[in-house]
Amino acid sequence: MTSWLAIAQRKDIVTRAAIVSAIVGTLLVAINQGDALLQGMITPAVVAKIVLTYCVPYAVSTYASVEAMRSAGK
Repeated sequence: MTSWLAIAQRKDIVTRAAIVSAIVGTLLVAINQGDALLQGMITPAVVAKIVLTYCVPYAVSTYASVEAMRSAGK
């Protein structure tokens, strides 16, 4: 059976996770940090929150995709 990390690095998995991250992350940034961005209050803390906001949906999508592939035996 292919290792978890090997599946997570597959091009289709990475592409899917990046698309999900771009869409969901952008919506969450607008909801959670939109006021700070509109007011021009971009601090290192805000930047860190924005980066993490994109990382979370990427990680969730990757995890779900890898587990689905492993369950399907691929």
